This record gives sequence, C-alpha cells and structure tokens, in this order.
Amino acid sequence: MKLKTIYASLKNDLSFIESELEQTVNAHHPVLRDASNHLLKAGGKRIRPVFVLLSGKFGDYNLVLMKNVAVALELIHMASLVHDDVIDDAEMRRGKKTIKAKWDNRVAMYTGDYIFARAIELVTELKEPAANAILSNAILEMSIGEIEQIKDQFNWDQNVRDYFRRIKRKTALLIATSCELGAVAAGASKAEQRHLKQFGYYVGMSYQITDDILDYTGTVKELGKPAGGDLLQGNITLPVLYAMNQDNKKHEIMDIFSKELNTSQEKVNQVISIVKSSGGIEFSQRISDRYLQKALNELDQLPSQPARTSLRQIAEYIGKRKH
Repeated sequence: MKLKTIYASLKNDLSFIESELEQTVNAHHPVLRDASNHLLKAGGKRIRPVFVLLSGKFGDYNLVLMKNVAVALELIHMASLVHDDVIDDAEMRRGKKTIKAKWDNRVAMYTGDYIFARAIELVTELKEPAANAILSNAILEMSIGEIEQIKDQFNWDQNVRDYFRRIKRKTALLIATSCELGAVAAGASKAEQRHLKQFGYYVGMSYQITDDILDYTGTVKELGKPAGGDLLQGNITLPVLYAMNQDNKKHEIMDIFSKELNTSQEKVNQVISIVKSSGGIEFSQRISDRYLQKALNELDQLPSQPARTSLRQIAEYIGKRKH
C-alpha cells in the first residue's frame, strides 16, 4: 500500500498543514525565504505531521490546535536535515540540490537555525507546559545524537549498542515525540500518550534501520543520492557493523579505507559488496522487523478506531519501504 492511500483520510488536513508550513517559513529576508522554500518544495513523506494528527484522534481532535504541533515537528526535522547536509558536505537531498550546495554553508546554517526558531515559536502557543518540556528534550537529545555521530565517524571500534543509542537520539525520539505531543495536545489519556510514545519510538528505530539498509541497496533514483553515502561520510551503520564481526571482515574493510584508490566511491562499492555477502542486510532487516513488531504490539493496547488502523498501515509501510 502506498502512503498516498494511507493518508487519504487526512488529505484535507494535510493540505492545511502544508499551507501552514509554507506560511511559517516565509521569512522577510529574501535569502532565508528562498532557502527555506527550496527545502520545503523538495518534498518529503511528512511522517511526523501525520503521526501528530493521527495520535490526536485518540483525544479531542482540533486541527487548529494540532497544526502548531504538526508544523513544529516537521520544521525541526527539516532544520536538522539542513544542518546534516552541512556536516556531511552533501550536494543532493531528495534528488535536488541541498541548501549548502545551492547557496553556501553560512546560508544553510542560518536557515536551519531560523527554521528551528520558528518551530519553537509555534509550540509556545500551546498552553500545555508539558509539551514544551517534551519538545525541548527531543531537540536536546537530537543535538547529542548529532555530536555522537560526528565523534564516531570512521571509528571502527564502535559497537551495536553505540549505533542503537545514536539512532534513538537522531531519529526515533523525534518520531516518538510526534506521537506523544499529538496525544498531549488533544488531551488523550496518560495511558494512550504512553503507548503512542512507545509506538513512535519503535517505529522510529525501524525507520532508521530501514534507511541504513537502503543506503546499501537503493539506487540514486530511489534515494535521491548515491548509494553508500553514509559510509562515504564515515557513518558506520548496522549493516556494516554486522559485516565487520564476520570472518575478520573488520580488517578487510579498514584496509579498503586505508588504501589509495581512484575514487572514494570505489572504496564504498567494495564495502557494499562485503556487506551484502556477509549477511549484513538480512541481519539488519530482522532487527528492523523486531522493532516493527514491538510498535504493532503497542498499537494493540489502544482503542480500536480508524486512526489505529492508519498507524498500523504506516508502520508496516515504513518497515518494508524501498525508498
């Protein structure tokens, strides 16, 4: 099933959210406005706003109230992508030039900061004090995750536990926060807030592991960037961590990166081949599936309603997607 089909029941609400996103990033300064809109128009799955809206269905759903949370969560995600592209020196994002490539690093960093600030400004309009604390913690943990990723670049001695801690902070917590804040904003019960938060966390873990698998198996057309991009940046993810523990492959991979090859992509292609032959892809898929099942178990604790069905369909899509 395609996301467009799953999102059908939210079509009008998501159109409203998209319009609000455009209005929110329209800065007075022309460079900030153009750069922000460039990123927005590159598109995206809008997973976080959808999770906010669907989680709000378990309480007193009010789109005018929910939109501040939905827009804020997507803006935080967008801002983190802008900063990521500067750190990774990335040229492409979703098949289009990154802000740092189209303008420069300074414009990208200030654009990311501006989008972050607009997100925080929106959430302050919520009268629920807990919402601000939840969001602040998510941004704090994301920042720590980013620092850890930089620290661990080309660190061949890291382990699977380091990886899980990093993706929890970089990806899973923001998705968990989307589900939790949607429930909080709608006044859902504490138990529902808790189950939705856990659902989002497990889905987020599965989502990032699937992303890391696709980095080894996807095409430029599917990914909007070259395969092996993570490894090229020195980001050692689950598939390669598994491969490194098989038949002394760790030294073989390290030797590849210490050699003078014609291009960096040549090194990456060699490692991709090792990862695939080692069973790293299959192992990572099993771990992703395990997190996905935990997410579905959390949904089973929630009242049966159309929103629960949609959350289940999105979770299953995330775990099996090809791009």
